[in-house]
Amino acid sequence: MAFVKAQKTKAYFKRFQVKFKRRREGKTDYRARTRLINQDKNKYNTPKYRFVVRFTNKDIIAQIISASITGDIVLAAACAHELPRYGLEVGLTNYAAAYCTGLLLARRVLKMLEMDEEYEGNVEATGEDFSVEPAESRRPFRALLDVGLIRTTTGNRVFGALKGALDGGLDIPHSDKRFAGFSKDSKQLDPEVHRKYIYGGHVAAYMRNLMEDEPEKYQAHFSEYFKRGIEADDVEELYRKVHAAIRADPSAKKSEKEPPKKHRRYNLKKLTYEERKARLIERLNALNSAVGADDDEDEDDDE
Repeated sequence: MAFVKAQKTKAYFKRFQVKFKRRREGKTDYRARTRLINQDKNKYNTPKYRFVVRFTNKDIIAQIISASITGDIVLAAACAHELPRYGLEVGLTNYAAAYCTGLLLARRVLKMLEMDEEYEGNVEATGEDFSVEPAESRRPFRALLDVGLIRTTTGNRVFGALKGALDGGLDIPHSDKRFAGFSKDSKQLDPEVHRKYIYGGHVAAYMRNLMEDEPEKYQAHFSEYFKRGIEADDVEELYRKVHAAIRADPSAKKSEKEPPKKHRRYNLKKLTYEERKARLIERLNALNSAVGADDDEDEDDDE
């Protein structure tokens, strides 16, 4: 038999270091996270805020988070499932909904810090790039965009949330190269195309195409729109009203869902010493009575 060299020796296994749990699970990019949370030493304990955007199948979650030694601290959060309160009940995960979620978070955090009147942001969304200018008294609230593991392609929904936060009055370092409507050839952002995405124009265009070509598919695909009587021509006005409603009252509302009346247990209740003792005596009495009954039956059979 030929000699086989051991590729991984005892020294390799003794020195092996297990990666962080969230790296093993494929949830966190620690190379990006380190660069986002590292703070200058001369700023001491000043929190460094991140504008975190995450997408699920049915929701969009936007948060303002700062890192500490004990763990991340969430300053404020906004989710797409809050948008029905402002009049948007359908299409809660598209580019326009991401814009609304970013706008809601920006107005909410500024109101919390009492900066909402000083920094109104871009009231009318035109699709053009917008950066907030510092006021005389307080500097604008600054945060860094945290996209997680998402692929940052041009027109990605995460940049819709970014645009909403910028128009809401937050100061986030960015470039317009990834907004919907940026042309790779001309190297310029087309504001009209971007505006169309912000107001759901791409959804309205798809609705019109389906209505003409495949009416049955339109009824199935846009069934929720159909139930609420929303047509392609109503989409832009709908988003205008949602933007105005968000600016009017961005505060978070407590859930009206009632707590469960009875707590559901998935494991056995832990008994006290007295309860365990009483249970043991009960089992012994039952066992003794059963043995006594068997002895009586045996005596009857012998007679």
